[in-house]
Amino acid sequence: MDPLRIVFLDRDTLPASIDIPAPGIPHEWVAHARTAASQVAERIRDADIVVTNKVVLTSAMLQQAPRLRMIALAATGTDNIDLDACNQRRIIVSNVRDYAAHTVPEHTFSLILALRRNLLAYRQSVADGRWHDSGQFCYFDFPVHDLSGTTLGIIGRGALGEAVAEIARAFGMRVQFAARRDAGAPADDYTSFTHFLRTSDVISLHCPLNEQTRGMIGADEFALMERRPLLINTARGGLVDEHALEYALQRGQISGAGFDVATQEPPGPQHPIMRLLRFSNFILTPHVAWASEEAIRAMANQVRDNIEAFCRDTPRNVVAGFHG
Repeated sequence: MDPLRIVFLDRDTLPASIDIPAPGIPHEWVAHARTAASQVAERIRDADIVVTNKVVLTSAMLQQAPRLRMIALAATGTDNIDLDACNQRRIIVSNVRDYAAHTVPEHTFSLILALRRNLLAYRQSVADGRWHDSGQFCYFDFPVHDLSGTTLGIIGRGALGEAVAEIARAFGMRVQFAARRDAGAPADDYTSFTHFLRTSDVISLHCPLNEQTRGMIGADEFALMERRPLLINTARGGLVDEHALEYALQRGQISGAGFDVATQEPPGPQHPIMRLLRFSNFILTPHVAWASEEAIRAMANQVRDNIEAFCRDTPRNVVAGFHG
């Protein structure tokens, strides 16, 4: 086998401390720290295999890569790849799966607990001298609430949604999964979307971003949230209308929100989600829910395994392409 040219378009989306294991096949490995849209066509022109985390690959870009046979995603989500174009070109696209089965649920509950118990507000007040000034062993400036006995509503019932549910039950929470908005009579183990919104004390999103889910939580949905839940989003920013989220926080329609994602990443200073940082009951983390060292190592190993499987003519984790 002639050496394959493997091009990684955005190596800096992974920590430098994490080694990416080399595929056990003859190859030339070219790694770019970052790749702008204007650089993609040139960098993939002679590639046999492209590795990408977040770099967008459009149909027009793929047409400039006649040798391209495989795209190895260093991620689970596929919304940055034109999958239809890959199907037409018979370019195999393989993603990585279930590597974040611990880190995302743990981050989800970090956000839930921090908000439910007002950890950030208490930390800041201690730093500001409030504990000393109180003159007693504790003070009660911010409400603290238990999770036990409350209802966690989950949108998305893949590995991550189920893992979050398992943790919730250990806290003594009731768990309900939302049926699709357009579902008729929901299955016995799902809750109708409207009832779900009305009865959840915490809502956590674990579904993909697509045409059916884009903007699925907006002004109409916030208006139905009778129990003023926490809203947690460690999935994709586009699932929630960020302008409606700001209004919901202003009006007290929800008790707080914890987000690890935004519609634009990184968000600029004037981005709507950055305005929300003025609320003490809003937490924003920089898309790191997936990024425990253990999870990143597992992901890097899967990228290697996917490339090797493709080269053995037994591709795995295939989300697009043709293999006969």
